[in-house]
Amino acid sequence: MKGYRVFANRAIFSDQNSMGRNEKMTGIHEEKFTGPMVWDAKTAFPNNGIFKLDDTCLAEIDSVAGELRANPLPTEALLPVDFDMPACTAVMTEVREAIDEGTGFAVVDRLDVDGLGRDTATKIYWLLMSVVGRPVAQKWDGTLVYDIKDKGGKATPGSGIRSSWTSGGQGFHNDNSFNLPPDFVSLFCLQTARKGGVSGIVSFESVYNKLLEEHRDIVPRLFKPFWFDRQKEHAPGDEEVSLKPMFEIKDGVLSVNFSPRLVEHGYTMLQKEMDAETRQALDALCKTTEVDNLCKRFEFERGQFQIVNNRRLGHRRTAFRDWDELERKRHLIRIWIRKSGRPFYQG
Repeated sequence: MKGYRVFANRAIFSDQNSMGRNEKMTGIHEEKFTGPMVWDAKTAFPNNGIFKLDDTCLAEIDSVAGELRANPLPTEALLPVDFDMPACTAVMTEVREAIDEGTGFAVVDRLDVDGLGRDTATKIYWLLMSVVGRPVAQKWDGTLVYDIKDKGGKATPGSGIRSSWTSGGQGFHNDNSFNLPPDFVSLFCLQTARKGGVSGIVSFESVYNKLLEEHRDIVPRLFKPFWFDRQKEHAPGDEEVSLKPMFEIKDGVLSVNFSPRLVEHGYTMLQKEMDAETRQALDALCKTTEVDNLCKRFEFERGQFQIVNNRRLGHRRTAFRDWDELERKRHLIRIWIRKSGRPFYQG
């Protein structure tokens, strides 16, 4: 069977079995990780991970909202440098430090969705997130501002339907794990569901430490490639699956490419069974991310936005039941952020 991996926008073909035998396993971290991004369900985050937009920030936001209404521009054309927001910039700079060097997680509380209106609130959210880093494309077509709604579809192998467009539950994962994962992922809540949709986060450094304790023998396999469904986010005629490791070590930091659903889909699309070692490694990693005393759960409220370190934390959402009224249906706005590089989907 011929396989490939995506590199610099080109498909590099190789024999998968030969790759598995000959590729050197470099960078495997033999010791447990330490530091602020190693935490569990009982760890207390500073201020519970919440960054408040105080009265000074809200006054700045009201002023900017007035400018935006008087001077219409597409959301993606807006730049923080064009607006006077020193207090907001200070808060978002603290957020950047927390998600990059701290716990890896933050909730910003909050924008007045009703007072601002959804369109203006989304533009303010874009400006604040642009302080954190550079917004980048979330789809091959260049989409920068991504609506998360239940569109009634079902995420099946090769369908291209993302779980973010369904009401089903999600396991822990990294966004865009099959391609170039963004450094940070943010979600802005315009409307909550009628029931469910509870968010969760887990530290992959804590997961890694747990694996060393209980499944050390499978850890090397996680540094070797797995097949992923690319969800049709690629150039026309390009390959529909990619080959990537789950774990990578870069500058002593664990970077993760984790989406078990897309790995299952990838092998299904290839009509290829996982060998025993691959299945054991995937199952152990999935099981460990779901350990109750590792993951944190929280309710995501209207007007808040959450930001996670997408390379070092996993995030998920439980299944939800939506409202019947169209205007009340669950609606989030997602922005992907990279710390460097170009804004193209492939980087």
